[in-house]
Amino acid sequence: MITTNNALRTSQRSLAAQISQHFQVAERRSSLRTEIVGGLTTFAVMAYIIFLNPLVLTLNGAGQAPQVASFAGLATATCLSAALLTLAMGWYTNYPFALAPSVGISTVLAADLIATHALSWQATMGLLLVGGLLVTALVALGLGDALVRAIPIGLKRAVGVGIGLLLLYIGMLNAGIVQVQPGQLGATRLPVSLGSLTALPTALALLGLLATLGLMLRGYKAALLYGILLTTAVAIGVKWLLPEAVVSRTSGVADLRNFVALPLDTSTIGAGLTLEAFNSPAAAAKGLGMTAALLVMVTLMLSSFLDTVGTIVGVGEQAGLVDAQGELPQAKRVLVIDSLATACGGLFGVSALTTYIESAAGVAAGARTGLSALVTGICFLLALGVTPFVGLIPPEATAPALIVVGFLMFQTVRDIDFGELGAGFAALLTLVLIPLTCSITNGIGVGVIVYVLLSALGGRARTVPALLWLLAAAFVGYFVMLMV
Repeated sequence: MITTNNALRTSQRSLAAQISQHFQVAERRSSLRTEIVGGLTTFAVMAYIIFLNPLVLTLNGAGQAPQVASFAGLATATCLSAALLTLAMGWYTNYPFALAPSVGISTVLAADLIATHALSWQATMGLLLVGGLLVTALVALGLGDALVRAIPIGLKRAVGVGIGLLLLYIGMLNAGIVQVQPGQLGATRLPVSLGSLTALPTALALLGLLATLGLMLRGYKAALLYGILLTTAVAIGVKWLLPEAVVSRTSGVADLRNFVALPLDTSTIGAGLTLEAFNSPAAAAKGLGMTAALLVMVTLMLSSFLDTVGTIVGVGEQAGLVDAQGELPQAKRVLVIDSLATACGGLFGVSALTTYIESAAGVAAGARTGLSALVTGICFLLALGVTPFVGLIPPEATAPALIVVGFLMFQTVRDIDFGELGAGFAALLTLVLIPLTCSITNGIGVGVIVYVLLSALGGRARTVPALLWLLAAAFVGYFVMLMV
């Protein structure tokens, strides 16, 4: 018996050593435990997408359900697609990046193409499939990697800072520390004001924030995950003892009585391969006009691609994975998986998948390798059977993690050289516009255009790479399309 146990332990140590060696865990100054905690943290912070994506796709701007798949089908496909693409990202790139359907693109598809222009759900998914394959081909030819290298290091760092500020804003909004004031814009009024700090949901979020910071100060690497679990447990306990208490601004969460598992429904899978989907270009041209159809596809693909570029640069910088030029080694692999994810989103019928900025939470917990992405992907697979427990996590529980990660990413601002007027001003606009417009693409776009223009005005036009000029021109076209 003792011999058997010893053999089992030896086998386990050998397997752990092989996994560690494959993912270069030691070389990146991490550990198996840290990678697992990082993967769990990333999943906990982005698990909301399992329910939010189906909700967005099944409701248009008027709150009416268009003809799309069932909620359960979309939830199943969201879990499966996020799991498969995150597993692929972790294994192929060895980076701690997780993917899931883009809420922004889902909103455009549901409220614009499907609801407003009466384009069928299958045709819309077909457009995504075709667009994703085209972007994948361009990335495979090296265009994506070249674009990443063409962006100045100051702008790359500004993107990371901007993403940090965006996460900070989202975290404070979810916590209730700040609140949106629609219709309050004016010379002396801002669209965001201080929230009700005495409300129970906000108090729970503040408790979670203090607990997370306290654990970090005491050196706990899993502080973010522990903070999420602690806040969720307190919210569930309060709701159990006081059923009428409002513990979250999102109805239904943290209430054990309301949860039943969603059925395993695979009806959406293959949506991008139907006959109607194959006719999507013609359907789009008929419903929108050929020019408008192409503009919509190009805009969505460009926005998704550039969001990914900003995310991998910003999160890679935070993880210490970029080189002296601010470039992520083998970024082409990441971009290939991400562009394939857009096509897979059409195939699964769940909108375009993209690399999530919430990956920064796992990095903040210590994740440095693709092993953490594998853990996150496995969690999405397991979520198929435990969706009630995933849905128990209130936004107020993940808000502290987003706030802390935003702070950690903001620290990169000290590495930006603001001494040079042109590059410094472009970097400033980039890092400010990302949170103000809630768009990484907008921040990068304005930053690139301003950088090119100021370089030309300063007599340094020839120092700007030709590809950056082309990127600036593409951004001008992109912003014009948004205004039309």
